[in-house]
Amino acid sequence: MQDIKEIVREKYGAAALRVTTGGSSCCGAAAALEGCCDPITSNLYDVSQTGSLPEAAVLASLGCGNPTALAELQPGETVLDLGSGGGIDVLLSAKRVGPTGKAFGLDMTDEMLALARANQRQAGVENVEFLKGEIENIPLPDNSVDVIISNCVVNLSADKGRVLREAFRVLKPGGRFAVSDVVTRGAMQPEIRSSILMWVGCVAGALEEQQYRSKLAEAGFVKIDVEPTRIYRMEDARAFLTGEGIDVDAIAPQVDGKFMSAFIRAVKPTAACCGPGCCD
Repeated sequence: MQDIKEIVREKYGAAALRVTTGGSSCCGAAAALEGCCDPITSNLYDVSQTGSLPEAAVLASLGCGNPTALAELQPGETVLDLGSGGGIDVLLSAKRVGPTGKAFGLDMTDEMLALARANQRQAGVENVEFLKGEIENIPLPDNSVDVIISNCVVNLSADKGRVLREAFRVLKPGGRFAVSDVVTRGAMQPEIRSSILMWVGCVAGALEEQQYRSKLAEAGFVKIDVEPTRIYRMEDARAFLTGEGIDVDAIAPQVDGKFMSAFIRAVKPTAACCGPGCCD
């Protein structure tokens, strides 16, 4: 069976190539215009944000939220975007942290990195650096980043616990984890969960909400919060699931409202805890 990492690498590399040849990622911010992958990835960014960015950065967006609008970035901060793709969130973050700050983008896909660097040059943004690497092995020193953002990427990893431990490692004490991701809520039959994740398309393995909270806590994070930003209803997936031969009405009670895009926040403690719950 093909490795999950290689599947993701191929998919996102192909998406970058489609953008560079005049198309869209067909899962990006322009998806609503093309009728693909909607409503997961469409209408996430305000025109006031994207108007000054290269079109290719917008077309290559493959996210499920807008972490830059929710992360409360401050001038002078250092930001790291895990799975930065075409660079839309990195470029937006660079504007928010200003010339005294720095925005890093991390991606494992050569095609996306080439596209992101081209978008950076076109945008004329200097306080940005795109790094090649994997989110399970972040190529930055300990305690070097103020804020980690990510846009529907953590769910693509086969080892989410390691991703969160790496995020904890590179964050400064008091640093913030502020990502958009797709999560599930409550139990359901495995085959139904699999079918819905196929519909979501951009998601390889969304965690259940409480699992996400637990993994963050195990990594050492505190002040953990999961805020739904889009809750997907049965009608959103009806056409796809019907095409897969699934009786939509029969499974609706197990699915309706149980898949959502969410903004997930957590904080690295400023000092070692002295006991259970002392840093909450």
